[in-house]
Amino acid sequence: MTLAEPKLGTATHCPYCALQCAMTVTGHTVEPREFPTNGGGLCQKGWTSGSLLGSPARLTTPLIRVDDELVPASWDDALDLIARRLTEIQAQHGPDAAAIFGGGGLTNEKAYLLGKFARIALGTSQVDYNGRFCMSSAAAAGNKAFGLDRGMPFPLTDLADADVILLVGSNPAETMPPFMQHLRRAADANGLVVVDPRRTPTAEQGSLHLAPAPGTDLALALGILHAVVADGLLDKSYVDERTRGFDAVWRIVAQWWPERVERVTGVSAADQRRVAGMLANARNAYILTARGSEQHASGSDTVSAWINLALALGLPGRAGSGYGCLTGQGNGQGGREHGQKADQLPGYRKIDDPAAREYVAGVWGVPAESLPGPGRSAYELLDALGTEEGPKALMVFGSNVVVSAPRAGHIADRLAALDFLVVADLVLSETAAMADVVLPVTQWAEEDGTMTNLEGRVLLRRRAVDPPAGVRTDLFVLNGLATRLGQPAHRFPDDAETVFAELRAASKGGLADYSGISYDRLRAGEALYWPVPEADHPGTPRVFLDRFAHADGRARFMPVDHRGPAEPTDAEFPLQATTGRVLQHYQSGAQTRRVKELNDVVPEAYVEVHPDTAARYGLAEGDWARVSSRRGSASVRVRCLASMRPDVVFLPFHFGGKQRANLLTNPALDPSSRMPEFKVCAVNLAKEQS
Repeated sequence: MTLAEPKLGTATHCPYCALQCAMTVTGHTVEPREFPTNGGGLCQKGWTSGSLLGSPARLTTPLIRVDDELVPASWDDALDLIARRLTEIQAQHGPDAAAIFGGGGLTNEKAYLLGKFARIALGTSQVDYNGRFCMSSAAAAGNKAFGLDRGMPFPLTDLADADVILLVGSNPAETMPPFMQHLRRAADANGLVVVDPRRTPTAEQGSLHLAPAPGTDLALALGILHAVVADGLLDKSYVDERTRGFDAVWRIVAQWWPERVERVTGVSAADQRRVAGMLANARNAYILTARGSEQHASGSDTVSAWINLALALGLPGRAGSGYGCLTGQGNGQGGREHGQKADQLPGYRKIDDPAAREYVAGVWGVPAESLPGPGRSAYELLDALGTEEGPKALMVFGSNVVVSAPRAGHIADRLAALDFLVVADLVLSETAAMADVVLPVTQWAEEDGTMTNLEGRVLLRRRAVDPPAGVRTDLFVLNGLATRLGQPAHRFPDDAETVFAELRAASKGGLADYSGISYDRLRAGEALYWPVPEADHPGTPRVFLDRFAHADGRARFMPVDHRGPAEPTDAEFPLQATTGRVLQHYQSGAQTRRVKELNDVVPEAYVEVHPDTAARYGLAEGDWARVSSRRGSASVRVRCLASMRPDVVFLPFHFGGKQRANLLTNPALDPSSRMPEFKVCAVNLAKEQS
C-alpha cells in the first residue's frame, strides 16, 4: 500500500504514544492524516502537539551550573565541560563510573547511536532506558513463548475482524483514543472483555468488565485457562502440533479452579467460565495485554499466563486471531531493539552472545573484546548512582526519572549524590532542573528519524519546521562529545539517514532485522514491518503464521503460578494504590503540562477513591489528601467514584513535586525483566494538613 502525499505541509507522525498517528504539520499547526492506525483521527494530545513547537517553555541555549544556578553557555563550552568531566571521572573511577539513561520516545537512530556511544566512546556497560519501566515484562514473556518479541505480531487493522477481544490491563480510550475504532466490531458484537481493577472509560465500552484486585491478574488467567480445559475447549490439535510444555502448565493450572480464583481475585467463577467460552467459540479472537498486567514484580509470569491461555485456544500464529501486547511509548518497540538496553546490541542481539559481539563490533570497526558486557537494569542503575560501587556521572536523554521512576524521592537523592549530571531535553523537566549541564535538543517535528510503532511497522517522522536558534539534535550532541573523547567523527554521524544506514547493517541477521528498510522505501509510503531482511523484501506484517521463532518452530507454554503483590496490605497501610495515565497527559507530563489546553483540564494530581472509603478517612470530594506508603507521601486532590473498589485507590503519575505518584510506588523488581512493581503498593489515606 502506498499513501498519497498531502497537498500542503509535511507528512509525519505524532510525538506521543506507540500508535504513532499520522498527521500533517504546517508551521505549528497539525491536522490528522489518513493512516491505518488512526483512521484519520487524533486524540487531544495529538491535536495540541503543535503548540509545544513554539512554547515559551522551550530550552534554547545550553545551561551550566555555576554557584548552584543554571546559567546560559555556548555549545562549545557545554560540550567541552562534559567531555572533560567524564574523562576525569572515568580516569579516577574506571569506565563504569559514567552511565547513560535513554528513553523509549527516542528515534531508532538516537537509540542506536546512544548505545554505540556508551559502549565505544565511553566504554561503559552502564546504559539502560525508561522502556525498562514499560514493555520489559511483555518482551521477556514474548521471547520465552515465541522466541521473538514484537509487541503486536500482526497489523492493528486485523482487530477489526475480531468477534471477541480480551483486553487486559489497558485503557486505550484514554491512553490512545484512536485505537478504540479497531475494537468497535467486537464491542458491537458484545465481545469486548476488559480486565482492569478500575471502571475505566474503556471498561465502560466493554460488554464484560472483570475487576480483579490489583496484583491478581495471573490468578485470573489461571482460572480462565482451567475453565478452558475443564469445559473441553482446549485446541488439542494446535497444542500438539505447534507448541511444547502444556503438561507442565496444566499441573499448576489444575490447582486453580475458578471458585478458588474467585476468592483471590474477586472475579466470579461464572464470569471466568463465560470468558473461556467466548474466546473458544469465537471465529476470530485476540488476547491483548498492556502495562496493567506487566508492571509488577511478577509481570513476566503474568504475561506468560495470558500467553498460555492464548496458546491453549490456538490463537497465536493463526490468521484472524492472536496474542499481542500494546506498546506504550512512541518508540517503545524500536527503542528496545537497537542497543540502548543494558543487555543488548543492535538487531535485538544479546550483548553476551560471542557471535553477536563479533558481528556488531565488525560493523563498528572495533575489536569485539573492547565491548563491555551487560550492565545494570534501569532501576538498579538509578539506585546505584553516587554510591561507592556505582556510577559517579550520568547523562540522561529523553527521560524524566525524578517523576517517572519508582520510589522517586530516593531516586532524586541518588541524582543529587552524583559528581556530574547531564540532561538533554527540550524543556526544563524536574530531572533537568537538577543537572550540572542542560542541553537544549530538538523535538519530533524539528528532525528526521524513524520510529517503530506498536505493530512493528517502521515509520518515517520527517522534519517539518526549523528548530529554535540555539537548539541542536541529540545526534549532534553525541557526535560532538564522541569527537572530544577521541573518536573519529565518521563513527558518530549526526545525520539521521546516515545513522539509519549503519543501523541497517548492524541489525542484519538479528531477530529485529531492518537491513532491507531504507528511507527511500519509507518516503514512498511502503508499509514495512520488521523483519525486512532484503532490499526487495516486502516486510513481515504477520510473523508467526508458518512457525514460531524457536529453533523447532514451536511456541512454548511457560509454567507460572500466582504469588500476589510484593507488598501486602496491613493495619498501617490497608489500601492498595495503583497508577496510570489520563486522557490529557502523557508519561511524566514534562511536555503535556506545558500545553495550556491540556493542563487547564487536568492541572493537578488527584486520587480516585470509593465514597465510603473516603468517608472512613474523613475525606470528601475536593479535599486535599495525603496518600502515604512505606516510601513516601503524595499530596493530591480527592475524587470520589462509586465505581472504585473500596480497597483500591488510583493516582495518575504525570505530576511533579509533592504530587508525584511515584513517591509511593514499590521498586520491587521482576526477576526476569527487572520491571518495577508500579501497579500496586500498600498505602494509607489522611486529610492533608494545611
